[in-house]
Amino acid sequence: MSLTAAFQIGRSALSASSLALQVTGNNFANAATPGYSRQLVNLAGMGDARGGSFLLGRGVSVQGINRQIDIALQARHWAGLSAEANAGVDMQLLSQLESTLNELTDTDLSSEFGHFFDSWSSLANSPGHEGGRSLVVEQGRTLASSMRTLRSDLTAMRSGIDAQLGSTVQQADNMLTQIAELNGAILAAEGGGTGGDANNLRDQRDQLVAALSTLMDVSVVEQASGSIDVLVGSTPVVLGTTSRGLELQRVTNGDQIDVSVRVRADETEVEINSGAIAGYISQRDGAIQDTIDRLDTVASQLIYQVNRVHSAGRGPDAFTSMTGAFAVAPADQTRALNDPANTSFADLPFAPSNGGFLVTVTNAATGQSQTVRVNVDLDGLTNAGTQGYGDDTSVASLAADIDGIDNVSATLNADGTLNIQAAAGFTFEFAEDTSGALAALGVNTYFSGTDAADINVRQALVNNPRLLSHGSSVNGEFTDNGAALAMVGLRDRPVAALGGRSITESWLDAAQSVGSKADAAANRAQASSLVRQSLEAQTAAVSGVSIDEESINLLNYQRQYQGAARFISVIDQLTQELLAIV
Repeated sequence: MSLTAAFQIGRSALSASSLALQVTGNNFANAATPGYSRQLVNLAGMGDARGGSFLLGRGVSVQGINRQIDIALQARHWAGLSAEANAGVDMQLLSQLESTLNELTDTDLSSEFGHFFDSWSSLANSPGHEGGRSLVVEQGRTLASSMRTLRSDLTAMRSGIDAQLGSTVQQADNMLTQIAELNGAILAAEGGGTGGDANNLRDQRDQLVAALSTLMDVSVVEQASGSIDVLVGSTPVVLGTTSRGLELQRVTNGDQIDVSVRVRADETEVEINSGAIAGYISQRDGAIQDTIDRLDTVASQLIYQVNRVHSAGRGPDAFTSMTGAFAVAPADQTRALNDPANTSFADLPFAPSNGGFLVTVTNAATGQSQTVRVNVDLDGLTNAGTQGYGDDTSVASLAADIDGIDNVSATLNADGTLNIQAAAGFTFEFAEDTSGALAALGVNTYFSGTDAADINVRQALVNNPRLLSHGSSVNGEFTDNGAALAMVGLRDRPVAALGGRSITESWLDAAQSVGSKADAAANRAQASSLVRQSLEAQTAAVSGVSIDEESINLLNYQRQYQGAARFISVIDQLTQELLAIV
């Protein structure tokens, strides 16, 4: 080996150790920097050169400065971040939903149901008491107000989630743009994979992917050029230096708004299964919408079941006139009530059924009465026994049947409501309605509205509590607390439309379901947090800076530098001696 070659070996050692010391110093400087990955100098011996009959080493070279990362562990860490964010959103929203329902307090909806039915029980004990009638009306108004307020709160909660969802999707879209820009910066810095790794830029990109993972589950595919493609499921959202963008799409569907996350470039719907965005969507369309739907269902059945009892009863006085509250469109007045083409009734959350009711007409002067049964044919069969609605009861035919009773007239008003009038000196009342047709048409009802959004006590009862139906006729015998007792029975009576549960049981089930989901979400959030912490610790063990290890490296590279300097000094001395001889 020549002295010149020895100088080159010493120079390579000085250069490599100097560079290694810089990398070690940079690791020290960034030991507490979030997202920084420890960098290692990759040293390798230079190719041998022939010296006479021997192959001699030519020193050391730096093959690269590499980040210390485990790609598989990194992907698991990102998935852990998504799962934790998803569980955190679930816990937050379900806890908020549970607080909104406010069950197990004295002001919850379950308590209001109890107060409402208790007021009917008190009236049944004293049906002639004016204060009892007023109390029933006021308790009904309080219950209706509580249901409307609760639904409004739930709707506001859903709207708040929509706003948060829009902001979060916009945040994710901005991150995609930044990732695409960093891809471009990395390509420029690395020269398409030939100029070394731009480690700091790669760390910044990984931090963005980690932050993006808290919003939605993503997978990353690194290209040979050094850029990455980002996918959500099988849908690419970043391709190299191009972000395809994300947007939140809102579509009106009836009385509610459906939301979906789509790729802005081609409006492909993105299937997000984890992360904060998935949590917002799943709870918005899941627990919150389900609670609204169950509240509406309970309210609808409360309205219908109470109205069925109320419409077939009366207060101290029989009626001389009555106008239904439900308006039937002109095109539907001659269509059967159960005809799917009858849009007026098709949108109702409740519907009349096959049956009938009694109409009793009384001469006020003599007390003589006549009772006539009005049949309501809603069996979906024609008189020939075939499927069809042509022979079933319509609003027009029902009005005609009532109009055919002596001393009573029935017509349809211009707005499509049913109007019933007794002849002068006569009164009428209803009894034993097995069809629910009177309640569906809003005849002598207690509640107005169709669900929790518009439930209220009929204004005529608020103005005059004497119109409250607390009595009813059974087998021609009038009892002044019959309707009130029937109302009390609704507290525990199974309702087919509620899955065989009573009105109060159905709501308790809904509230308990929310409580169970909130507890489960809290457990999931705790478990996912532990998993994320474990993965984070494993990632830190691989990619984090260890002061102890770097201190050892510092000593090694220092000794290497000192040794190389001493080696060069010796070679220089030998060279001088050789020149002196010459």
